[in-house]
Amino acid sequence: MKKKLRFSGILLHPTSLYGSYGIGDLGQVAKDFILMLEQSGVGLWQILPLTPVGYGASPYAAQSAFAGNELLISIDELINDLLLRHEDISTIPHFSDSIVEFDKVASFKKPLLSLAVSRFIAIGDKKIQKEYHEFLTTHSYWIEDYALYKALSDYYNDTRWYSKWEEGLKHRDEKTLLLWKKKLAKEIEEQKILQFFFFRQWQRIHNFAKEHQVAIVGDIPIFVAHDSADAWSHRSYLKMDDEGKLEKIAGVPPDAFSPTGQLWGNPVYNWEALKKDNYSWWIKRVSHQLLLTDMVRMDHFRGFEAAWEVPFGDTTAENGKWVKAPGIDFFNVLRKEIGYLPIIAEDLGVITKEVEELRDSNNFPGMNILQFAFNVDEQGNLDAHHSYLPHNWDALCASYTGTHDNNTTKGWYDALQERERDAVRRYLSCGDESVIWYFIRAVMASSAMYAIVPFQDILELDGSARMNFPGTCGGTNWAYKVAPGSFNKSIKDKIKAMVAPFGRDGRYKDLIKAVAD
Repeated sequence: MKKKLRFSGILLHPTSLYGSYGIGDLGQVAKDFILMLEQSGVGLWQILPLTPVGYGASPYAAQSAFAGNELLISIDELINDLLLRHEDISTIPHFSDSIVEFDKVASFKKPLLSLAVSRFIAIGDKKIQKEYHEFLTTHSYWIEDYALYKALSDYYNDTRWYSKWEEGLKHRDEKTLLLWKKKLAKEIEEQKILQFFFFRQWQRIHNFAKEHQVAIVGDIPIFVAHDSADAWSHRSYLKMDDEGKLEKIAGVPPDAFSPTGQLWGNPVYNWEALKKDNYSWWIKRVSHQLLLTDMVRMDHFRGFEAAWEVPFGDTTAENGKWVKAPGIDFFNVLRKEIGYLPIIAEDLGVITKEVEELRDSNNFPGMNILQFAFNVDEQGNLDAHHSYLPHNWDALCASYTGTHDNNTTKGWYDALQERERDAVRRYLSCGDESVIWYFIRAVMASSAMYAIVPFQDILELDGSARMNFPGTCGGTNWAYKVAPGSFNKSIKDKIKAMVAPFGRDGRYKDLIKAVAD
């Protein structure tokens, strides 16, 4: 009998790793986390987008779909590369142990990053300079626009190119761009070098993970931000006019959770223009992501079949409508140009038969969230046929206790009504004190090919450790940080006890084989 490939994974964004400089980074702690996964028998590390964050620190509202978040650059790695010295760090501010203070981190790290850039230029090491110029050539399809956009954003202290920049820049007039490239030449070069630092460090982490048979699952948000290098430089692919004014914005329709729907505010795609260009921008985007990670969660997958488009200026999503996207034609072209597509389809929300057909025809695993399964009636009866209950899951799926948009399992359980908690206890056959681990066990024991758990659930944390509150901005969103010492033997043993009995021993080499087949 052929062995079934089964994988276990942990969801934790690199910013949430602990460290000495207020934020997780691409240094030793990232390697320590990978070693913990290896020693626990876990084969997948799922992350959020690695892109540079804008207002609100959301990785889903990035300044670029291609660039890396410079705040993730490791200071210690720069010291190891002789680009910084220990004496350069005279004082380290006191940072919170439980959350990332993004503004405080940026104020501390950015001068050090600028110093490292100046040393990189001054040292002029031929080998590293050659590597740098090869990097610029490899990434030429995005880095020139991004570096200029970032330098201009810093100059104006505003990323809103469509309303705050001078007319020539807004319209990308060639003479104006040339003038500003000369004026901000130093700042543009610094941005390019920072991206080199990021990608060099990330590749070390990625290679380290491969060596230890841990595959990394990345994330592609379907939409780009209005105030991003992508919208500024590729507006013909978006439904906006020459002035940068949006015609339609993205969102989702009213449902049981939101009576007026959700208004995301992102520009929506002009799929006709993208198709005319053979989806070249998307081909580059997916190819780029697969250089960084081994698999990718495709956010808002249903938007590739049809997207909810709302007239610009509306204050709710109620007046939107579903507008068809290219669907199978898009993925056929991607597969032809890229090869195999190791994609997890984020198929949550309003899912139709057409969306399911698009997912299944591509043989993409969908997602199941166990927290979504316990809707009970007034008498406390559980719907045994609910699609999110583990006994109803197909084998080809990625199953989760919750995601970055959910409460922690403890926070979720504590907030339930008693009749709902009773349904959970009865389904899992456990008491209140053991719900979290029985919850994790149900996901691991299921038939799902991929079983992934947020690290907060492994640590049994309450709602204060939640990563994101959808529909809100600021506060502690995206700020969760692991406490030092969390990768201890007790945690490793607990994870192993949930992974090993259910044959979830799939590793990096197994994932590459599975997605290629």
